[in-house]
Amino acid sequence: MANLKEIRNRITSIGSTMQITSAMKMVSAAKLKKAQDAIAAMRPYSSKLTELLQNLSATLDSDAGGAYSKQREVSKALIVVVTSNRGLCGGFNSSVIKEAVKNIEANYQGVEVDLLTIGKKGNDILSKTYPVIEARNDVFDDLTFENVAEIAEKMMNLYVDGTYDKIEIVYNQFKNAATQIPQVEQFLPIKPVEGDTNANADYIFEPSKEEIVLELIPKSLKTQLYKSVRDSFAAEHGARMTAMHKATDNATELRDDLKLKYNKARQAAITNEILEIVGGAEALKN
Repeated sequence: MANLKEIRNRITSIGSTMQITSAMKMVSAAKLKKAQDAIAAMRPYSSKLTELLQNLSATLDSDAGGAYSKQREVSKALIVVVTSNRGLCGGFNSSVIKEAVKNIEANYQGVEVDLLTIGKKGNDILSKTYPVIEARNDVFDDLTFENVAEIAEKMMNLYVDGTYDKIEIVYNQFKNAATQIPQVEQFLPIKPVEGDTNANADYIFEPSKEEIVLELIPKSLKTQLYKSVRDSFAAEHGARMTAMHKATDNATELRDDLKLKYNKARQAAITNEILEIVGGAEALKN
């Protein structure tokens, strides 16, 4: 059995760890509330913008999207992988990385694939296997629409000039604090409209529908990437809060077990001392 000093040191160490994990849980909970409110406000706008674009483009020619909707044979693709800059968030980063690798292996055999990473953790792992054209680890330092739109504009230019024939985004979609869903979304080319979009509504357009669509497409693409990054940001804090909550619970359980072990060892030591005293007293009598 370990000596009392060793057990006491372990209890102290675990207590310090519990303070850290508990503090990290509270910080993530506070950040999660703000991030959750932001993505909750963002989703309806993004969804409505996409719906409006589909309703308009459904009444136009197939090339209404101009350079952004041209379907080409895929010989080179760009995958945008959104992870976090920091760890201690459970399987948050590993699930996105696995989804990206799975997507590449399943859909891009014989195709040259480059990556653009948003988040340090994804870049650290994926850069060992795949070429990374740019690592934007700075995005989460100041997460604004303008900073993300800059990346989206670069991606759009790379598609228009023919550098890449297809661009996809891989990220964690926020569902709740305990659940993050890995997603693969096509960024470019714009997917053709599917199903009934109720596009025959009697509207008067000013300017023309073509001009409106061409104006909406860049805005919609920038919003799509911003929503994905925002989703990932909220999912990260949810995952970290959950991971730190579990770590605190595990540390509490381990500390309680060590306290029980310490008390048993202390009682055993006291019993041995009593026996030694009684034995010594009996020896003096004889």
